[in-house]
Amino acid sequence: MAHDTLLVCDDRMLGHEQSPRHPESPARLRAIRERLSAEPIAGTRWLSAPPATREQVLRVHHPIYVDAVDGARGVAFDLDPDVLLAPGSVDAAYLAAGAGIAAVEAVVGGAARRAFALVRPPGHHAEHSMAMGFCVFSNIAAAAEHARVALGLSRVLVIDWDVHHGNGTQHLFEGRRDVMVFNTHQSPHYPGTGAAGEVGTGDGRGFTVNVPLPGGLGDGDYAAVYRDLLTPIAEQFAPELILVSAGFDPHRDDPLGDMQVTADGFAHLCGVVCDLADRLADGRVVLLLEGGYDLRGLADSVHACTAVLAGSTPPGGGPASAGGEAAVRRTRAAQAPYWRF
Repeated sequence: MAHDTLLVCDDRMLGHEQSPRHPESPARLRAIRERLSAEPIAGTRWLSAPPATREQVLRVHHPIYVDAVDGARGVAFDLDPDVLLAPGSVDAAYLAAGAGIAAVEAVVGGAARRAFALVRPPGHHAEHSMAMGFCVFSNIAAAAEHARVALGLSRVLVIDWDVHHGNGTQHLFEGRRDVMVFNTHQSPHYPGTGAAGEVGTGDGRGFTVNVPLPGGLGDGDYAAVYRDLLTPIAEQFAPELILVSAGFDPHRDDPLGDMQVTADGFAHLCGVVCDLADRLADGRVVLLLEGGYDLRGLADSVHACTAVLAGSTPPGGGPASAGGEAAVRRTRAAQAPYWRF
């Protein structure tokens, strides 16, 4: 088993350029690359992964939708009011999905201990049949399905700490028991989904966990959620792989959210995830980049999480506020029929 941490990225993802004022810009990836180059982290190495295949994308998206995306390759096209495609955008979308799949293959196959897929466009809002919220393909869903279908894993845990609810990921897996989706997100906020009572459908009831949080919460509140909700549920689910939709827009400086999380706060969450992976999933954890629109906050937070992935001791979480404690109680009540607390 390799002990290094893989950073998966490709400069061709910079070819996804939207309007000059669009927050999901190539500058995000540049800021991350510059920070990791200026302050390299021992135990990491870079990989440029191949694009996802059409077959891999079709595991999570409708053929008619994939046809529409493919038809926009090399041209400028508005796929959705929030998803503006440039001539290089379709290639970037396939590369983003492919990076997540390559990261999972490396970690499951033993070529790396942990991995961070630094990708754009992001993916957790993309639905089965439509683009949404800056997202073209559901990168993390494609990675989870690859782990299940191609690599034979039985249980995958998807954690989403983006400030926005990962509606696409939830909807793709909410009727299933083999992929659990655990979401923390600001509420009320875009896209309006993710109430605590959304616990999954049919056989999947209890395998969707939503923790809607009021604006203004910080490091200690997120730490409490991960300690008091995620940890006991994950221990009972016993995943074989943990994937994280790592959105850094809960950062206190982010223009698209109202949270107060710091880079140290994200590093703490990453530490909790790594501990769970070490205890439950042979250490197998992969982060995939989602949101994060303050460039300094984004770069600082990615760097802090990467250091934890590579073995640095994470900082402590701090105390929770009354708002954080109330959010934990609401989700615990909704999940009490399915899990022991």
